[in-house]
Amino acid sequence: MRLLTFKELGEILGGRSRSSIYRDVEKGRLPKPVHLGGRVYWRSNEVEEFLGGLASAN
Repeated sequence: MRLLTFKELGEILGGRSRSSIYRDVEKGRLPKPVHLGGRVYWRSNEVEEFLGGLASAN
């Protein structure tokens, strides 16, 4: 498992902004982040699983 930063997650999601990412987390469209040492990260495996679920839904 790898931890993704805001910047990395935004790039994976096609250039989404910080506010768009937070909005998607609040609405349950993205997994919740992990807080470590005052910073915010996303588990890469959770993001991949989430995106895989979106791809199979289409």
